[in-house]
Amino acid sequence: MSARTLPLLFLNLGGEMLYILDQRLRAQSIPGEKARKDEWTDVDRKRVMNDIISTMFNRKFMEELFKPQELYSKKALRTVYDRLAHASIMRLNQASMDKLYDLMTMAFKYQVLLCPRPRDILLVTFNHLDAIKDFIYESPAILNQVDETFRQLIETYSCLPDGEFQLIRQTLLIFFQDMHIRVSIFLKDKVQNSNGRFVLPISGPVPWGTEVPGLIRIFNHKGVEVKRTEFTTAGNYVTPQREGSFELYGDRVLKLGTNMYSVSRPVETHVAGSSKNLASRAKENTVPNPLAKEELNFLARLLGGLDIQKPAGGETGFRLNLFTTDEEEEHAAQTRPEDLSYKVINIEATQEPGRRAELSRILGELEVAEPRPGSAEKGEDLLALMDGL
Repeated sequence: MSARTLPLLFLNLGGEMLYILDQRLRAQSIPGEKARKDEWTDVDRKRVMNDIISTMFNRKFMEELFKPQELYSKKALRTVYDRLAHASIMRLNQASMDKLYDLMTMAFKYQVLLCPRPRDILLVTFNHLDAIKDFIYESPAILNQVDETFRQLIETYSCLPDGEFQLIRQTLLIFFQDMHIRVSIFLKDKVQNSNGRFVLPISGPVPWGTEVPGLIRIFNHKGVEVKRTEFTTAGNYVTPQREGSFELYGDRVLKLGTNMYSVSRPVETHVAGSSKNLASRAKENTVPNPLAKEELNFLARLLGGLDIQKPAGGETGFRLNLFTTDEEEEHAAQTRPEDLSYKVINIEATQEPGRRAELSRILGELEVAEPRPGSAEKGEDLLALMDGL
């Protein structure tokens, strides 16, 4: 497995998370002059996006992330995104967070499967970062954070050989191999089967630098071509016009990783898979991992942690629902198999008084640097990283 996979996994999943949140925030936003205190406005949407992106691209966190290391477990990575999603005034309950994570992972899995070349995973990442920059174009300080990560990506990955990118792709596919969540957009576009597995195309552009299949050349021992044989293929292949840009600015050409929610469509998820797959995921979720707490302790050191601050008075918080109605959300929470729910365990560091000052200092570094309007009545308290126990 490649020790260079984690930054690409984190940034691409984070990009998909931001696409989904932006779409749902827009769908539920109310014009400012008509909104009640507990309803979203466009100002709130921008604030949430700024807060999450600023936290996600914190300089010190990125420095730790880019160090060569093995992938985190699925549980530990889910914990990071749970913490990120609650880095602002927004709140998601367990069912909505489950749906959010399912959509994120299945979208990026599809993109990895469809990459023409392993190296094109970098173009997918650039597409996500380009879109993230559009979300925060009015915030120069946060834009600089994203651009700095862009430069780190170029510096780290531009010099890697094709073999290393192939290893990165295999590492990602191993990470995703047991995830078969059905997503309505993919099902309607007929790129996913009812069992949750993706349908790979047999037509379209071939990878850059390769030729359209249909010709066999035969060479002699001197390297001179002596014969050509043509054959027909089942697919309709074309040669790409140009290679996508791997620079800070440029045309990526590849569309994988762009925002598929830019045209508003309802998106539903359904758990799919054989009993064998469900059993394997249940085993992963129930068998104790002796390294799990140490791994999460390390994540806590990166992300920081605070005790849950309950909203004052009768304020219920500022909640985002990823389902069409509250009833659908409640039904999803009740019907989701216990095996597939991501349980969060306590982090030792948050319970040790000697570490509280250090964690609070790190948390302070993750706060948004730009001024933002006060809205304490909408639940500005930060949810604890280990919320749930």
